[in-house]
Amino acid sequence: MSEKAIENNKVTVIGTVVSGFTFSHEVFGEGFYLVDLKVNRLSDQADIIPLMISERLLNISEDYIGNTVEAIGQFRSYNRHEGAKNRLVLSVFVREIHFMEEFTDYTKTNQIFLDGYICKTPVYRTTPLGREIADVLLAVNRPYGKSDYIPCIAWGRNARYAAGFEVGARVLIWGRVQSREYTKKLSDSQCEKRVAYEVSVSKLELVE
Repeated sequence: MSEKAIENNKVTVIGTVVSGFTFSHEVFGEGFYLVDLKVNRLSDQADIIPLMISERLLNISEDYIGNTVEAIGQFRSYNRHEGAKNRLVLSVFVREIHFMEEFTDYTKTNQIFLDGYICKTPVYRTTPLGREIADVLLAVNRPYGKSDYIPCIAWGRNARYAAGFEVGARVLIWGRVQSREYTKKLSDSQCEKRVAYEVSVSKLELVE
């Protein structure tokens, strides 16, 4: 993995492990597992963020629930086939993990930097309360011709700025990873609660 490829997608999250490990997939004999991390916000809310961890990084047969950890890596996406549809699945692909005794500085629990390209026209809208929002889909290149597709959400003046971005524009984004519950209507009588993951933008910059 080239250093340049890591530089364009950097995440650090600090939180409490709140689940056991579930098997995700295997690559060349190396198993990868998902585990949930509860990351506190400055408000009373918390985000539950899935970490993708190699069995070579951590003993996945142990129970780490309740431990505070710092995970450093990249925000990655892949398409999971569900029947006839593809669903974008996002997680933090962990490169380093550190156990921490006590942590109190919640301004530094959740940080992400992305350097990528607009791959869909941004959607600008206002909420019923008048808040401005823009949805941005960013393609962040990986080596070997792959890309991660990261949904980002901008507010206020950042939303107005992002609304003018054209497909193909290179953009730098700083923010945090957040989880959001929503209800998916499957049929007239069936609904399902799901969780979406996205980047809440604190700062963004167009690279001319």
